[in-house]
Amino acid sequence: MVTRGFTGRQSGSELSDRIPPGQHLVDSFPVLTAGPTPRIEPADWTFTLKIGTRPVKAWSWSEFNALPRTRMTRDIHCVTSWSKLNTAWEGVAIDDILADAGLSAPTPFALAHCYDGYSTNVPLADLATGKAMVALNYEGQPLPRDHGGPARLLVPHLYFWKSAKWVNGLQFTERDEAGFWELRGYHIYGDPWREQRYKND
Repeated sequence: MVTRGFTGRQSGSELSDRIPPGQHLVDSFPVLTAGPTPRIEPADWTFTLKIGTRPVKAWSWSEFNALPRTRMTRDIHCVTSWSKLNTAWEGVAIDDILADAGLSAPTPFALAHCYDGYSTNVPLADLATGKAMVALNYEGQPLPRDHGGPARLLVPHLYFWKSAKWVNGLQFTERDEAGFWELRGYHIYGDPWREQRYKND
């Protein structure tokens, strides 16, 4: 686990309704990874949708960037207890990715897959209807490599390990299949407001 950039606890009771239980506010954007940070050049990047093991559609970097763009400003919450408010993102909504592939609701669940071998599971209901995107920009700039550039999944209403870095595809599954951290004791869903950090929370 690589961890950099943590700041101390901050006060501000007026913000308490935006900070889930057990969390503290930070101004910086801490960097956490499960392993070495990969280097993926945009020219080599692809994004693939699968239903089970069957590929449905793949996009190159230029093809993906031609899809409709969406902006989101959201609070984010890490399972390691920090929260950061008003983070600004731009990317392609999962709804628009599915629409471009001619899909609506392929299966109830999905696994996000990444260039470093990481994976995480998310129900389709938490990806669709404007809730999630593949983020390409952060705060008006291309997404930094340490934060998952050139592209990461963004599911801001769940703990941030669900917002998988260096994402390269979504695999739709009939059952809720555990990903990297879920197999290692993290909660299968990860709702910060219910403190679903670990398996039995």
